[in-house]
Amino acid sequence: MTLSPTQLLDLDTLVGDEDRAIRDTVRKVVDERLRPDIAGWFESGETPVRELAREFGELGLLGMHLTGYGCAGTSATAYGLACLELEAGDSGLRSIVSVQGSLAMFAIWKHGSDAQKEEWLPRMATGEAIGCFGLTEPDFGSDPGGMRTKAVRDGTDWVLTGSKMWITNGSVADVAVVWARTDSGIRGFVVPTDTPGFSAPTIKQKLSLRASVTSELVLDDVRLPAEAVLPEAQGLSGPLSCLTEARFGIVFGALGAARDCLETTIAYARERDIFGRSLASYQLTQAKLADMSVELSKGLLLALHLGRLKDGGALRPEAISVGKLNNTREALRIARECRTLLGANGITLEYPLMRHANNLESVLTYEGTAEVHQLVIGQALTGESAFR
Repeated sequence: MTLSPTQLLDLDTLVGDEDRAIRDTVRKVVDERLRPDIAGWFESGETPVRELAREFGELGLLGMHLTGYGCAGTSATAYGLACLELEAGDSGLRSIVSVQGSLAMFAIWKHGSDAQKEEWLPRMATGEAIGCFGLTEPDFGSDPGGMRTKAVRDGTDWVLTGSKMWITNGSVADVAVVWARTDSGIRGFVVPTDTPGFSAPTIKQKLSLRASVTSELVLDDVRLPAEAVLPEAQGLSGPLSCLTEARFGIVFGALGAARDCLETTIAYARERDIFGRSLASYQLTQAKLADMSVELSKGLLLALHLGRLKDGGALRPEAISVGKLNNTREALRIARECRTLLGANGITLEYPLMRHANNLESVLTYEGTAEVHQLVIGQALTGESAFR
């Protein structure tokens, strides 16, 4: 009898029946519907985001952990497990759901007016409308407080000028949540992408997240009515609350990529003959597989614990930093180590290892680099901020 890496600690006993059913449904869709096309999307750099958004909407994945407005209202743990299964296919798939639900939809759900919620959330939940989240700028990633995009009053209107960078779904979005500096501090704006002066050129020549649409947002005197402002968001706490939501999904998601790498590598090692024996029969191979499976199991335990805390309303941002730092770092190490066990085969798109490794290079740094999360944890431990 053999065990999969996730069976070593019988972790399914920690997941409730409803959450497990959601996880299994997403896994089946990824394996049967999406996995056959993922390598091609990655190679071509073209992904049918609109089609996928509608499929994800039909499954109830978009904003699934939110309540009302057509959202499924699942547990946070179920959302995390869905992210894990999506990223077992590709980080780009999880990014579509994560940006839509935990960034764009959450910003409107948490900080928006009733009119903004009614206008956008039902259509975003079905995938009819796609959202993006404009915070990062060309010169301000880890330091969003330094943003240069500005919004100035002109009568009752607002006029936005500036640019955002590395924006997932930007070129296909119907609405952008854009953060800008005002005289009264940083504010969020709900920007329909057909507003004059708004453009979103696609970023090409990526070596990572190629099965995902990444864009620049250009705001050239974009005029918005007063009701475009997110009324409940004032200062950096608004966008940071959204990042906290997105990071939670990444804590689970990165482990999906790691699991897919491990399962692929174990299957390959059992079939690959070298020096007259299977690659899996060598002590060095088994030691590597054991170490990686231990790290995957530890990461899953951490993610499930954070899910329980979030479902209980007791999850602190520092704890999410612990999860994001550990799980993305270990997932990337697993992907790299698995690639070495496949040798030259590991660099081809026939196997997912290099694709996952390339994607995880981005996952390691977006929504807060490893260094940022180290400093968040350090500040929690010492009471001293090392950011400035």
